[in-house]
Amino acid sequence: MPVDHRRSNFVEMVSSVRGSLPDLERAVFFGTDEWETLCAGSGSLDAVRARMAELDFDDPINIQYTSGTTGFPKGATLTHHNVLNNAYFAAGLLRYSEADRVCIPVPLYHCFGMVMGNLGSTTHGSCMVYPADTFEPEATLEACASERCTSLYGVPTMFIAELGHPRFAEFDLGSLRTGIMAGSPCPVEVMKRVSSEMGIEEMGIAFGMTETSPVSTQVRIDDTLEHRCGTVGQVMPHTEIKIVDPGSGRTVPRGEPGEFLARGYLVMRGYWNDPERTAEAIDSARWMHTGDLATMDSDGYVRVVGRIKDMIIRGGENVYPREIEEFLYTHPDVADVQVIGVPDERYGEELMAWVVLRPGSSVDSEGLREFCRDRIAHYKIPRYVKFVDEYPMTVTGKVQKFKMREAAVEELGLSQAAAVITA
Repeated sequence: MPVDHRRSNFVEMVSSVRGSLPDLERAVFFGTDEWETLCAGSGSLDAVRARMAELDFDDPINIQYTSGTTGFPKGATLTHHNVLNNAYFAAGLLRYSEADRVCIPVPLYHCFGMVMGNLGSTTHGSCMVYPADTFEPEATLEACASERCTSLYGVPTMFIAELGHPRFAEFDLGSLRTGIMAGSPCPVEVMKRVSSEMGIEEMGIAFGMTETSPVSTQVRIDDTLEHRCGTVGQVMPHTEIKIVDPGSGRTVPRGEPGEFLARGYLVMRGYWNDPERTAEAIDSARWMHTGDLATMDSDGYVRVVGRIKDMIIRGGENVYPREIEEFLYTHPDVADVQVIGVPDERYGEELMAWVVLRPGSSVDSEGLREFCRDRIAHYKIPRYVKFVDEYPMTVTGKVQKFKMREAAVEELGLSQAAAVITA
């Protein structure tokens, strides 16, 4: 694609909504053949200004559907105030300026691309580079090299695909300094490889959800490697967070796991035309209950340990898939891994690992289990191991564990165990 540094009427539209943001006038865009058509059909600026005079910054601007990782997408209703401020603060923590060129291979109809990509770049005058119509690892690497991108976005599976591409070593990625890995739990070993093999020394993690516009915590670019790789950072500006006991709702002591809650400008108005599910997610004090299990240390750094719904209970022991996934990532033959719980008549649930191997690897299921023995607790060793080339994914690159469980029940003949009714 040719580079076309054209200014957009969108800059004036954003400025009218937010007020005064620095460097808006320097926003630039990566053009396509359709860009001229888009601009030509944008209509009169007078009409745009007249329409915007009727709006308030707390008015809804977007009904953003969640990714469907649990099987039930919901329409999060987001306002101008939600998305524009979140974009501005997230990009500010990356220290964007007009000198930055941001590679955005994530979908533009999702908060990652729309808010953190488009609006984040726009609010700081940075160039946006779109590698392809849909994610392609080679196109992303080519765009980063040829356009001398300084920042790269992606979910973990995208970075894994880029690192594993057979032509990876051919691309000069020396211009990359920062970026964000987000959208699903970010494996520590993958973050380390991004830093060492891609040379992105200021790569960070952003954590949140569509309902929080989307970022509630973020790693700072001057954090230590340990904090950048092992945590999801600290609270965003003008945001409150806390970790609570899911049963009592009381705030837990530092270091203890509980449900992650967020409050502030970033919390959505609610689910579109669904007051019942809105009330389940946002309590009377406007705290957003995320369903994520996390800990917070004495310095305010947050670590995500899993999802409440993903937690596996095996014979009375609570097992968090994230912990086992992080361990299996340290095996030299494992490129990617997802751990799920499957029904078991004796223990209630058993552990199953879906594993993507690195090219040329030959380890088998027993080899992986042997790798685990005497290094993690016996009840955390996966009983079942399935080798796959890919996972069932949403269109935004998130793994759908509920589909993996459904497939496992059928493949392993566990329908009888799945039918057992528990209290």
